Amino acid sequence: MTDIAERARTLTQQRRPFVHATVVRAQEPTSARAGDAAVILDDGSIEGFVGGQCAESSVRSAALGTLRDGQTLLLRVLPDGTADFPETPGALVVVNPCHSGGAIEIFLRPVLPRPVLRLAGDNPIGSAVATLAAFLDFEVTRDGTPEGATAAVIAGLGKGEEDTIRAALDAGVGFIALVASRKRGAAVLDAMGLTAGELARIHTPAGLDIGARTPPEIALSIMGEVVRAVRVDGLAASSTAVAALTATDPVCGMTVVLGPDALTANGHYFCGPGCRVAFLARV
Repeated sequence: MTDIAERARTLTQQRRPFVHATVVRAQEPTSARAGDAAVILDDGSIEGFVGGQCAESSVRSAALGTLRDGQTLLLRVLPDGTADFPETPGALVVVNPCHSGGAIEIFLRPVLPRPVLRLAGDNPIGSAVATLAAFLDFEVTRDGTPEGATAAVIAGLGKGEEDTIRAALDAGVGFIALVASRKRGAAVLDAMGLTAGELARIHTPAGLDIGARTPPEIALSIMGEVVRAVRVDGLAASSTAVAALTATDPVCGMTVVLGPDALTANGHYFCGPGCRVAFLARV
C-alpha cells in the first residue's frame, strides 16, 4: 500500500491520469485480499495487485471507463453461476468466467490532472480570471509554452494577441478565448488568415453574455464559458495519453485491453487462461 500511495503521488505530480483501485471485500478462493491496491494507467497497464489475471482484465476495462467519464465506481467481480449481489447504485457487476471462483469488490477512483488554463494579460481582467480560475481548481499558467493546456484566455487587450493565439493553436489547445469587442476580435482573426478549423477553436468576444461590465463579472462570464466547454462539450487537454487498444474475448465476450501481458492464441485475445484453454480445445 505504501508503494502504491507513493506511486500515486508521483503520477499526480507528473499530471498522468490514472485510477486508484482498492479491494474492499474478497471472498475465497480469490487470491486478492481486502486492502490490496493498484494503480491503472491510461494505457491499461496495472501496477500493484487487485486479483489474478481474470480479475485484472475486468479491472482494466472498468478503470479505463472511469477515466473517460471521471466517475468513481464499485466493481463487483463474480464467479460464473453465482447469484447476483443486491443491486447497489454506483456498482457495476461483471461475471468472471474463470474456474477458480471467488468474488471481490474493488473501488475504482479516477485521478485526473487539474485542467490547465493558459492566461495572457497583465491587467485587471487577467487578474480576475486568474483568481476565479484558481478558485475553480484550474491550474493557471502564464509562462512557457501552452502545451498541454485545456483552454487559453487571451486578455492582452491589444498586446501580442496574434502571437499568443498562434502559439495556442499550434499547441493544439481546443478552446481559445480572446477578450475583445466583436469588431476588434473579428479584425484580429481576419488579419491572421486562419483556417475554418482554427477559427472554430477561437471564441471572441470571450465569455457568456451575462451583461458583464466589471473585471470580476467579465472573468465570471469567461470562466462560465470555459467550464461549459469542459463539462458539457467534453473539452480535454491538448496533449492526450496513448489510448489503450481493446479486443473481444471470443469465448466469454469480455473486453480485453491489449498489452504485453495479454493472453493470445491464433490471433485472438483472452481475458484469462480458462477462456484460452476452452478456445484451443475447440479449434
